[in-house]
Amino acid sequence: MSQRIVTVFGASGFLGRHFVRALAKDGWRIRACSRRPQLAEFLRPYGMVGQIQVFKADVTDENSVRRTVLGSDAVINLAGVMQGGFGGKRFTATHEEGAGLVARVATEAGVGRLLHVSTLADADATARYAVSKAAGEAAVRAAFPGATILRPSAVFGQEDQFFNRFANMARYAWILPLIGGGDTKFQPVFVDDIAAAAVAALNRAGTAGETYELGGPEVLTFRQIMELILKVIDRRRLLAPLPFGLAKLAAYPAALLPNPPLTPDQVEMLKGDSVVAAGAKGFADLGISPEAPEAIVPGYLWRFRRTGQFEPAPQ
Repeated sequence: MSQRIVTVFGASGFLGRHFVRALAKDGWRIRACSRRPQLAEFLRPYGMVGQIQVFKADVTDENSVRRTVLGSDAVINLAGVMQGGFGGKRFTATHEEGAGLVARVATEAGVGRLLHVSTLADADATARYAVSKAAGEAAVRAAFPGATILRPSAVFGQEDQFFNRFANMARYAWILPLIGGGDTKFQPVFVDDIAAAAVAALNRAGTAGETYELGGPEVLTFRQIMELILKVIDRRRLLAPLPFGLAKLAAYPAALLPNPPLTPDQVEMLKGDSVVAAGAKGFADLGISPEAPEAIVPGYLWRFRRTGQFEPAPQ
């Protein structure tokens, strides 16, 4: 274990837990920051005794950001929300204002490296989530020009809210909607590959100030992803095209639920592709060969088969 210290905001989330594990393996001493630190205690065994410390911090609270950033060699901001609340205020507060605050405080504290995780969205995206993420990138660049920005496509992994969500839906519904006809393109990326990219970006010279678009080795349409999920869990379901307008109409009442299956803003996100732009820097520039979904998702979607792990995957 080295004496390098990295502060990670959003450490207890889906991306955060994988980042913390990868950073611990690389020898960093980690300040794992979460708005609810009691939910981040599970991170401690990811490293050696004393290597991972848990802090209560919120990217919208300047005092907590300053307290946890002070003395760090690097800062990683993973903080994000999937639901924007009334008028998208949570998106603005977390993705834009919070990101700018972390970058500004990191600059004032003399932090050497800042890594900011955004999202890979269509340049013309109108969804509030995507707009706030783009604004956050601009705020980070303005406050910390040497920041490294990672822009992943749809992320998959054991705790994901994409493949798992639709696999679970297929357990109960005989008809699954293909929003917008299922033609939206994604480049699904394995969460551990993103964590590896973060470690590589911190360790490699020449990555400061760069933006890396992270996509897996395959471009898949929404329909192809749904077909892959059904193949892995060995279930037959009807895939029915659903126009964007009707999908958004159905999403409004669903958005009132504590954990909505779909929100109007997520429908809006599906109107644009999430693929790496031609000529953009990515995994290859960081020395990483990303995994394809077919190699990973059967390892955690088996629980959605009728008899779980004891039912062989279809050939």
